[in-house]
Amino acid sequence: MDTNLLFEMLAEPHRRAMLDGLRRKEHTVGELVELTSLSQPGVSKHLRLLREAGLVGVRRAGRTQLYRLRPEALREIDDWLQPYRRFWSSKLDALERRLDEEASSSTLLKEE
Repeated sequence: MDTNLLFEMLAEPHRRAMLDGLRRKEHTVGELVELTSLSQPGVSKHLRLLREAGLVGVRRAGRTQLYRLRPEALREIDDWLQPYRRFWSSKLDALERRLDEEASSSTLLKEE
């Protein structure tokens, strides 16, 4: 999959909202219409693009089509981000140390 295409798919706020909803559970088109406040044709258009990008899968349950997130497609974005993680991981480590220090200080003050 083309990483640029994945980023293009994720750049659109309605598509991100759909993916967020699908992260929790499968949804019908109607449920996604309610979730996004888009029209049914608008949701269907975005779902088609998300399916083509490999981010969404669909299965039939009787007469209903249920859409689901395909998280494996997000692996490429995760891989792309990997080299950049070092920029924020040291900051998060420093924050964790600071919070631990504050928690220890707070505990000591309560014991006194």
